[in-house]
Amino acid sequence: MPKASVTGKGTKEQPWSLKTPPGTSEYKAYRDETLSPPALVVWVGKTELRYDLRCIEDLHSALEKHGDWMLLGSADEQKPAAEGTVEAWGRSQKNPVGGWYGLKKGLRGRFGMYVPPVMEALGMAEVEHNPKNNRMRSL
Repeated sequence: MPKASVTGKGTKEQPWSLKTPPGTSEYKAYRDETLSPPALVVWVGKTELRYDLRCIEDLHSALEKHGDWMLLGSADEQKPAAEGTVEAWGRSQKNPVGGWYGLKKGLRGRFGMYVPPVMEALGMAEVEHNPKNNRMRSL
């Protein structure tokens, strides 16, 4: 499976330029350790989303423990996440932060859409790039 191409360095000055797993939308992301808590900042058009930066390492550990492919299951905050998906894990009371990794109320969802390509760019995960029902696994 080909790795998605990515440009940028993941900084505010040179954010990663990424595509969603299906390849239908582009977005930018960068790590900002000056925020409290440190955040993965995602820009989709003019909309800014923020996820607790520790989500990258925490999800990597969860995928290693899971040991196989996991469906992404992306969903808006207002919609329920399918059980057993990356999206559900990113909101679960059982994850390391005890709930949402998303930091901006109303924009806490879509964890399964925007975090996996960042992990792929970092060489931490393999992500599928099909039109629907994409999965990821730890590398």
